[in-house]
Amino acid sequence: MENALYIGLMSGSSLDGVDAVLVDLSGPFPELIASHYRPLPQTITEEISRLSHVGKDELNRAAMLDRHLGHLFADTVLELLSKSGIPAAGVSAIGSHGQTLRHAPDNEQAPYTLQVGDAYTIALKTGITTVADFRRADIAAGGQGAPLVPAFHAALFQDSQVHRTLVNIGGMANLSILPAKQSNQPISGFDTGPGNVLLDTWIQLNQNKSYDSDGLWAASGTCNQELLTHMLRDSFFHKPPPKSTGRELFSLPWLERQLLRYNELPPEDIQATLLQLTAVSIEQAVTQYAPKTQELIVCGGGAYNKELLKQLDRLSNQWEVSTTQDFNMAPEWVEAIAFAWLAQQRLANKPANCPVVTGASQAVTLGCVYSPAKSSISE
Repeated sequence: MENALYIGLMSGSSLDGVDAVLVDLSGPFPELIASHYRPLPQTITEEISRLSHVGKDELNRAAMLDRHLGHLFADTVLELLSKSGIPAAGVSAIGSHGQTLRHAPDNEQAPYTLQVGDAYTIALKTGITTVADFRRADIAAGGQGAPLVPAFHAALFQDSQVHRTLVNIGGMANLSILPAKQSNQPISGFDTGPGNVLLDTWIQLNQNKSYDSDGLWAASGTCNQELLTHMLRDSFFHKPPPKSTGRELFSLPWLERQLLRYNELPPEDIQATLLQLTAVSIEQAVTQYAPKTQELIVCGGGAYNKELLKQLDRLSNQWEVSTTQDFNMAPEWVEAIAFAWLAQQRLANKPANCPVVTGASQAVTLGCVYSPAKSSISE
């Protein structure tokens, strides 16, 4: 019988840290055995941010970051195993998303996506088979390489009668549109734009805080409708799916360009407007592409932003807003659990992308498998 214990690793566009989960995937719903969070060192965070844009000596710096993150991810796994009391031999595989540096599926010359975090180092240092590089197979098939989690969301949250949309609000925000099974409509999904990334960037600049707890600072300000309208004119918001995005677009340089004519606004008003940008871009996407939505289920770090949830609820009387916590799955661990599930799918040689979501020409297996050596390595 297959060992059903898997580890999922997620380091997303929020650049806050590494989420690691140990899950039992033997049943219809993942059982969370243990979880662990490891903050990213500031030097690593700064280097990731720099490498998201064109700069000097990129190849050498990216290669070194790849190795550094491989060791950091491996150490995170070892800390998780120590916390859980489960030996490495008891785990079937690690699913490692890696850290995205560039995501350019619409590049006219050669569409690409790039995640780093050396999977060979993870496998050798932990002694556990590691599955990584999940996105490039979908890119090769003509897709966006993102979002990859709608199939996982459908397996867990699709209902027979209720139309649901699950929105993951990390650094970026993405939808998984889950029509009621009895409707026989396909699942779909796409990135809607910034999630927490601009909110985190602005509060860090102005208050030296990594995030706006409960959205309290945003709630203290007033949304500037003119600025909001200006930001919503960005072409990404008007592009039809399939589409995906990342820090190569929505980051400090983008924000600075938007604020050129609005730099006299109080900083708390800008924060309030950025929160509305996230909420409104999600609401508009759901209204246009999932108009039958009855339940809007939120996961990711944004699920803990009370002001953001309040605004999502206020923007529509059509849906009921909840979080995955109401389904006994903590919002902060959903994506890491998804990559544990994707690792299981890869070892079973099962396609795991959704062509209707990503725009790929066909369903493909996702990820490359890296086997450990008989002995582990150290730094």
